[in-house]
Amino acid sequence: MNPQAKLISISSLFLGTTITISSNHWMMAWTGLEINTLAILPLISKPHHPRAIEAATKYFLVQAAASTLLLFSSTTNALFTGQWNVTQLTHPISCLLLTTAISIKLGLVPFH
Repeated sequence: MNPQAKLISISSLFLGTTITISSNHWMMAWTGLEINTLAILPLISKPHHPRAIEAATKYFLVQAAASTLLLFSSTTNALFTGQWNVTQLTHPISCLLLTTAISIKLGLVPFH
C-alpha cells in the first residue's frame, strides 16, 4: 500500500474515533462510526487475495446492517422522547436496539 494512502487511512481512523467519542448527537456518532468503517476497509483488503476481498465485503455488509440498526434505534428514541442527545436514551426498545447495534459493531460474543 502506498505510504500516503496508509497515512490517510490511519488518520481517518483516529478522526472517526475522535468524532464518535466527542459527539453529543446521534448523527455525529453515526458519522464517526462510518468514517471508521470506511477507513478500515482498505486495510483489510490490502493483500490482493480473494479471501481478503471476501473478508472486507463481509465486514462491510455486517457493519452496514449494524449502522442501519443504530440509525433506526436513534430515530425511534427521537420519536418517543423528542431528544437526539446521546445521553437521553430512555425508551426501552431504543435502548435494546442500540445495545444490539453497538454489540454487532464491536463484534461481541453472540455477534462475532
